[in-house]
Amino acid sequence: MSKVVLTDSQFDPNGYWDKPVEKIVYLPTAEDVALFDQNGYDLTELEKHYAYSNWSKPKKHREHRVALKQPWFLQSLPQIEGSVLNHSLLFERKGYVGDALAELHNWAKTLPLIHKVIAIQPKWGLDFSMDWVDRDGNAFEVLHWEWDSFDYDEIETVRKTIEPILLNIDWRDAGHQILAHKSQWHHLDFFAQSSWKCRYFGIPEERFKMVAWS
Repeated sequence: MSKVVLTDSQFDPNGYWDKPVEKIVYLPTAEDVALFDQNGYDLTELEKHYAYSNWSKPKKHREHRVALKQPWFLQSLPQIEGSVLNHSLLFERKGYVGDALAELHNWAKTLPLIHKVIAIQPKWGLDFSMDWVDRDGNAFEVLHWEWDSFDYDEIETVRKTIEPILLNIDWRDAGHQILAHKSQWHHLDFFAQSSWKCRYFGIPEERFKMVAWS
């Protein structure tokens, strides 16, 4: 048997930051909003300042990227073969209200790029990625499932629906079964492979890369 364990991580239902940047002397530059991620969860330098000022702790995501994330599922023991959990995370992106929004509007008068940040709407995301590797050289995704929403109640409904399904899967057996059915999915493109695996596991189709701008 190879199963995953659920962490006690929870989404923050409040999708907004309202406190201004706490740095005494700070004026954002174009570099502070560079490489803006309009459909994901990577934070710009400006967003990171708001995270800290609003008592949130962003975490490094793939070294050079930073996001609001928490662990979702874990494997009880590290694995080097068979079904190996690549990552399983809860993601968030915040919008802005109150003093934080007023501050952004003031800065945007001289740096219009700030409107990229002003336009962000709150967003929550689920991400589960289980890989398979074996000594015969097989390497593939057993299941990589992502689901985003701009609505907290909706994302919570989906989270509570899929958690018991993922918890009850024997991932070692699932890896063997996906490998046995390789001829049915391996030739498909990215989205078709995802649809095939969602149907196989009886879970909702993926929904991700939703543009964060309102």
